[in-house]
Amino acid sequence: MKILKSYSFKQTKQIGFEFAKQILKNKNIKNKPIVIALYGQLGAGKTLFVSGFLKGLGIKKRTTSPTFVLIKKFKISKKNLNYNYVYHIDAYRIKNINEFLNLDFYELLLNPKNILIIEWPEKIEKLLPKNTIKIKIQHTKNENERKIIFQNFSFKIK
Repeated sequence: MKILKSYSFKQTKQIGFEFAKQILKNKNIKNKPIVIALYGQLGAGKTLFVSGFLKGLGIKKRTTSPTFVLIKKFKISKKNLNYNYVYHIDAYRIKNINEFLNLDFYELLLNPKNILIIEWPEKIEKLLPKNTIKIKIQHTKNENERKIIFQNFSFKIK
């Protein structure tokens, strides 16, 4: 487990950026899909973290939460030969697991060229593989401060 603190929106985004860079360097997860479960209350900074993460993968598109479309697909640059797509998934509006399965989740999960980053994963916890990287973003007493807890993945941050 690795715990980092963020003291601003910019820093939360930067941590997401650095995390993406570490994901791409990690040789232990090549030829496997990457599943990242992102936990946190409303306003904790999950989508901000994802925005930095996508930027770290070389994706320049502006990021918004996929709450209403449920899944957004992003093409990863040709420079990275290990992964082709990242899927930003928001399970907030999912009422039951069957509803989520109808979105071809297993098809996305079985492709070793995919990265899945899921907001509100507690709604579909039973579907997540054992090697899921879990990230919890928690409010602290300071309004702008966040505690970011990484489980099932360790990395060095600059």
